[in-house]
Order: sequence, then structure tokens, then C-alpha cells
Amino acid sequence: MARVVRILTALTAVLGAVLGPAAGIADAASKPDPLAAARQFYNLSQYDQAIDAAKEATSRPQAVAAARLIMGRSRLERYRAGGVARDLEDARGDLRAVDPLLLDARERVELQVGLGELLFFEDRYGAAAELLAPVIEQSASQAPEARARALDWWATALDRQAQALPAAERAPLYTRLTARMEEELRRDPASAAAGYWIAASARAAGDLDRAWSAAMAGWVRAALARDRGLSLRTDLDKLVTEGIIPDRAAKAPARDRKQVQTTLAAEWDKFKKGW
Repeated sequence: MARVVRILTALTAVLGAVLGPAAGIADAASKPDPLAAARQFYNLSQYDQAIDAAKEATSRPQAVAAARLIMGRSRLERYRAGGVARDLEDARGDLRAVDPLLLDARERVELQVGLGELLFFEDRYGAAAELLAPVIEQSASQAPEARARALDWWATALDRQAQALPAAERAPLYTRLTARMEEELRRDPASAAAGYWIAASARAAGDLDRAWSAAMAGWVRAALARDRGLSLRTDLDKLVTEGIIPDRAAKAPARDRKQVQTTLAAEWDKFKKGW
């Protein structure tokens, strides 16, 4: 769950860029424009104010579509933070009312991500993944890191879809996820999403040897990332210590499991210190 929250938080930052750059407070005051103010409030994570300003902007016919988009996205963020069902319902109404023909290219991408997030919050993970898949490429030119974060969010939705299935039916989804992430690594060796999800999907598919090796490779490769791998290494450490190590230990005879887990944990710590 912590990883999902971080992904959605990162997407909020990306979508803030999509919705429009935040103007200075003084500039906004000198040029009163409720739509620009709504965008600014959204970018500042001030969602109540963003909704109020966007409502004011709907009085201008040419701004209705963009304003409803901001209202819908703001309500989704409020729902993510507070879990109030009314926010989810109102967000659905806002986003469904948006006329995409009245949006620019960036806003249309943002609308698709908002609809994907709406499906995700409704536990319709497969539909969310299908909706988000083409957005990965579309978002590449929209804002810095947008493509990588859309990829990460798509993978999260696909993983949730797989986890909702019986164990025997999950393999095709994890094969798809792994193949997409392997392709991403060929395109961008510094991809944090790929570095995490190759290990995570291998573990979920039961290939613990590959999961272990992929986690180590991801740890080393993380140094190529812009943040020097801080976020990726945090996620990988959690995956290994709370997932891969216990899973590997569980395959040992019952009398040996505690020792196997201790040994693997020591091996992982030694590896991290060396790299």
C-alpha cells in the first residue's frame, strides 16, 4: 500500500505539470482567472480551493471542460487521502461530463489517467491497466518523468488484477508485466519501474531465484537513476526482506526455516553494504 500511495503521489506531481505550470501568487492576483487559479491550487495540492476555483470557471463556456477535469482530479486526490465515498462519486460525475474535444493534448492525457485512477479506486484493476497502457507512450512528451510514472502505475494495476485471480490463473498477467518491463530496461537501463517490477513479478509468479537475482541487479542498476536509486532501493529492500526472503525460507523444511531466513537476511545485508 505504501508503494501505491507513493506512485499516486508522484502521478499527482506529474499531472500538476499536465494541468499547467503554477504561476506566482502575485501574478495570479494581477490576472484574476479562476481556471488558472484552479490549476495553481491543484499543483499546490490545495484541492478544496482548486474545486472552488474550478466551479467559478465553469461560468465561462470555453473553460467548462478543463474546469470539470480539474474538479474531477481534485476530488480523486481528496478521495485518495480521505476515503470519502462522495468524493469518488462526484469525481466520476465530473470526469464523465468532460468533453474531450474541448481539451488540448495534455489535458486529454490527464483525462485518461484520471479515468484510469477512477477505475483503480473502484477495484477494476484490469480495466485500469488497459486504459493506462497506451497512456505510457502518450505521456512521454507531456512532463518530465511522466512516462516512467505512468508505467509504474500501469504495472500496479496489472499486479492488483493478477492478485485478485486464483493463483493458477496469474501467470499470463505476470508474463505480460515482465515482458513490458524487460522492454523498458532495454530502452532505459535506469528505469526504476522496471528495476522494481521485474523482481516483484518474478516473486509473484513463484520464480524466487529470478526474483532474488533481479532484486540484486535492480539494486546495482538503481545508481543510474536521477535520485541515485533512493526510492527504488527502498522499495527493493522492502520487497526482499518482507517478500522474497520469507518466501524462499518457506520452501525449506519447517525445522530449517528460521535459520534459512536468517542466513538470507545476512546475505542481503552483506550485498547492500558492498553496493
